[in-house]
Amino acid sequence: MADISRLLAVSRGDVPADLAVTGGKIINVFSGEIEQADIAVVDGVIAGVGPGYAANRRVDVGGSFVSPGLIDAHVHIESSLCVPAEFAGALLPRGVTAVVADPHEIANVMGIAGVKFMADASRGLPLDVTIMAPSCVPATDLATSGATISAADIRQMRETGLARGLAEMMNFPAAFSADPTVLEKLSVMKHRPIDGHSPGLTGKRLNAYIAAGIGSDHESTTVEEAREKLSRGMYLLIREATNARNLDALLPMVTPGNSRRICFCTDDRTPVELLDKGSVDEMVRRAIAFGIDPIEAIRMATLNTAEWFGLPHLGAISPGRQADFFVLDDLRAPVARMVFSRGREVTPVLRYAEEPGLPPSNPALRRTSEPASFGRCDIDWERIRFNIPARGDRIRIIGCVPDQLMTDHRVCPAKIVDGNVVSDVANDILKLMVIERHRKTGNHSAGFIQGFGLKRGAMAGTVAHDHHNLVMIGTDDVSMRTAAAAVTASGGGLAVAVGETVVASLALPVAGLMSDRPIAEVARGYAAVVSAARDLGSPLADPFMAMSFMTLEVIPALKLTDRGLVDVETFSFVDLFA
Repeated sequence: MADISRLLAVSRGDVPADLAVTGGKIINVFSGEIEQADIAVVDGVIAGVGPGYAANRRVDVGGSFVSPGLIDAHVHIESSLCVPAEFAGALLPRGVTAVVADPHEIANVMGIAGVKFMADASRGLPLDVTIMAPSCVPATDLATSGATISAADIRQMRETGLARGLAEMMNFPAAFSADPTVLEKLSVMKHRPIDGHSPGLTGKRLNAYIAAGIGSDHESTTVEEAREKLSRGMYLLIREATNARNLDALLPMVTPGNSRRICFCTDDRTPVELLDKGSVDEMVRRAIAFGIDPIEAIRMATLNTAEWFGLPHLGAISPGRQADFFVLDDLRAPVARMVFSRGREVTPVLRYAEEPGLPPSNPALRRTSEPASFGRCDIDWERIRFNIPARGDRIRIIGCVPDQLMTDHRVCPAKIVDGNVVSDVANDILKLMVIERHRKTGNHSAGFIQGFGLKRGAMAGTVAHDHHNLVMIGTDDVSMRTAAAAVTASGGGLAVAVGETVVASLALPVAGLMSDRPIAEVARGYAAVVSAARDLGSPLADPFMAMSFMTLEVIPALKLTDRGLVDVETFSFVDLFA
């Protein structure tokens, strides 16, 4: 941050700026206008906007547009499967200069130590990372996580400045029902931004949820749901994730009258999608193509987000704000040509996708040889039963819905062989298992899922929201064991197997969630395991991202955890046999 006396001296024009960006057409998100002006920068801060500033360095952008740096309003960095430095390398070249991050994935493995790890790993990066305190670790008591974050931990995060606010309150029934533990967490972050997570919540229960202090939501899937939440005072975070695509469904509800309360977020995106399509920059382009005014679309990805989260140093090109902006040539299809972070041009040195084989951005992050610190993947296989003795001829099935996190609750005939219920490949009913990996409890459960389409083999991984236990889906037990063994042998990760042969695998030794390798390398590895699963018959665009949410017991309707089959509508366990 600039020394205030020096900042004001440059603002007044008394001394030269470090940098002057000239010849640009500034996208003014305050006035909604295009402004022909120069930008003066000192010590990473915008000192002035206007003509006549002297500077030690001048960059003429030749009449191009200049936009504030974009902000992702809600993202789990861990879903990029990369540590923050590599994640930053994917976003910054696209003009995304800031994110609001919820580290609850690693928190469910490591607790507050995981949050501190993500904050430390983000410090000093050209990407501005705002940490929100994970609110639901564990998400519920219906699964076994590797750690617990209490109200006292959240208070510590607030008092030490580790966290800006409270991340998505996923246990929405506990919130609107006035559960004392949840209310204590909410009270700790009172008068700070508190994000919501309330799929399908409407009416009086929504009123109670908002009255408890929740200020935003990113789970809306229909215009009607989004409008109700917006009209009750919530900020609407429109999400376009790899496996939860809501942008096209919700853009029709955006109007000039309500857009100031709408932001964009990606929530969970894979490294392949980040490199191929981008982040919220892609959402901005698609919103403009849909018909939303370009300045309005950019405002939803900049100023709106900064205002909701109380980040007055971000979100606009304005005196006193951080010098985060990017240069673009086509206002109707904004693509960053030059990117400045804290007044320094970052695009020339960020070529991760074009230079495979680069060493990790920050060698200090190569700390993956500490299993006690990064979560265990230690399973006593002698205690794990793969067979499911038949206790009836009809079973509950998790129905996978393409491109959505919500599932169906189906009841189908069971295929029984030698007294055990087995995968019914002909009807696309596959065995699903979850095995606890953090505490060596031996907890495990089995169920069935429809919609994954595997014709042979199995897939397994330690990315399983939000508890991140070992999850696997397969056509036969031998393939499932092989895939699971490959995952655990690498300290966590993803694998595909057929019989006793591992077809493809990706090691994620940082908490079983991330790699410290270059993001281009991780993306290639991820593409390989996805391709292998699709080669086995899966019709899903991303079978691994889909599998990772089949264990999330806070999104309806039916999910599986290490403790059993969960009816999310009632937040209770139900029997596999109907």
